[in-house]
Amino acid sequence: MATISEKLRAVMTLDPEAPVIDHDETWYSWAQLKARVDDISALLSEHKVPAGGRVGVFLHNRPGHIAAILAVLATDRCLVTLNPIYPDTVLAGDVEALGAPVIIGEPSDLSRPEIAGAMARTSPLIIAISPDLSFAAQKGAMGEAPFERPVADGVAIEMLTSGTTGKPKRVPLSRAAFDASFAAVAVYEGTRKAGDPAKLRESATLIINPVTHIGGIYGVIGALMAGRRICLVERFSVEKWARAVVRHRPKVAPGVPSALRMILEANLPADTFSSLSAIISGTAPLDPAIVDEFLARYDLPILGNYGATEFAGAVAGWSLKDFRLHWKDKRGAAGRLHHDVTARVVDPETGEPLPPGSEGLLELKAPQIGDTGIWRRTTDRAVLDEDSFLFIRGRADNAIVRGGFKVHPDDVVRQIEQHRSVREAAVVGIPDARLGEVPAAAIILAEGAAMPDDAEFRAFLKDRLLPYQIPVRFLEVDDVPRTASMKPAVLQIRQLFT
Repeated sequence: MATISEKLRAVMTLDPEAPVIDHDETWYSWAQLKARVDDISALLSEHKVPAGGRVGVFLHNRPGHIAAILAVLATDRCLVTLNPIYPDTVLAGDVEALGAPVIIGEPSDLSRPEIAGAMARTSPLIIAISPDLSFAAQKGAMGEAPFERPVADGVAIEMLTSGTTGKPKRVPLSRAAFDASFAAVAVYEGTRKAGDPAKLRESATLIINPVTHIGGIYGVIGALMAGRRICLVERFSVEKWARAVVRHRPKVAPGVPSALRMILEANLPADTFSSLSAIISGTAPLDPAIVDEFLARYDLPILGNYGATEFAGAVAGWSLKDFRLHWKDKRGAAGRLHHDVTARVVDPETGEPLPPGSEGLLELKAPQIGDTGIWRRTTDRAVLDEDSFLFIRGRADNAIVRGGFKVHPDDVVRQIEQHRSVREAAVVGIPDARLGEVPAAAIILAEGAAMPDDAEFRAFLKDRLLPYQIPVRFLEVDDVPRTASMKPAVLQIRQLFT
């Protein structure tokens, strides 16, 4: 079976004049895309960046960044994702800690002062790219001997993820894992198989998630390998989503749960959805009430799934056939396990496997996760029934999932407690109709301090946290409810906000 690299190289040469990327309702051809892929690849080769060489890329949902992704992956190098929405201080620290021998980005990102300073200290080869493919990749500064740094053999992408516990880390996703994941997903399509030769298709895949997220970059790679066009949306809005659906008339469209709520609230006319056989939803738990409302209003199935960055995609999901047959009796499931995935639910304390229908911690085996002889434990509470349908009940750790993005309370607390008025803080997740869950902070003031207003807190945290990490509410308390060991009691603190 052809690998990711082979498929990407093959598809780029089929029809140079065919359209491939729609961005802001402007089409870009395979010839335009490949020209920039070749520019970047030539610079990497000129400077002897080897197979497996780690290449950091500041990623936006723009055509030039798709060229950078292809230039790295199609030449068997390792793509290391960098997220431009991070505050400059955080991103500069990430660049410096990363120590990648190559950094690629558009000029507006490369010129940010703190980032430029971090690159000056680490001396990578710097490559500036055009966001709209209008100019050739340009070599910037060059360190003396950066390519002696370690390579990442067999790794396709290193993605920064908040993980499930502790400090955010980079997760290495192997080429073998992606190959296995794409092969598993191809089973759901019906019209093609994973081993089919490269072929261009007129259908388009909507890329709504940022390509710094596994859902976004997975969608890009999967669509291009299959020869499909892509429609890049930089920032979700109901208007942009609806216009893209009407413009391209796809059979399926993506929509994270928070976006689906917004789409329902917009009460779009039924003909907006006329081409769709389903909407695919992932990244966060899907409220079955949303599914029911789409069915009642538009007779449109929402096909949820379950996956993670660490899995290089989904390991369970709904097919259209399963949905029509089983939604009523499996309502709320994340879907059925993929054909090559084995799962079990174990007792959190003893690790003993539990019978079907029992709730416990989910463990998985799958080719896309790694050694299929080893059970990989997640931190998700789950139920697996006798028909291999998976129900996710919640997280076993304390991560808050805000619209698909994980927020670790300890990270937020550390920054809030830097404020001169704060003695102690506790952060919990509270329900939100659109995003599922959002962070809220209980504040114990320092002696003699006055409670800052919400605007002051947000301004203080703006350069210390990512936008989705900043709490939506700040509540003054004399003390927080505590456990017997004097730790903040999360459930009771959450009740303070009701």
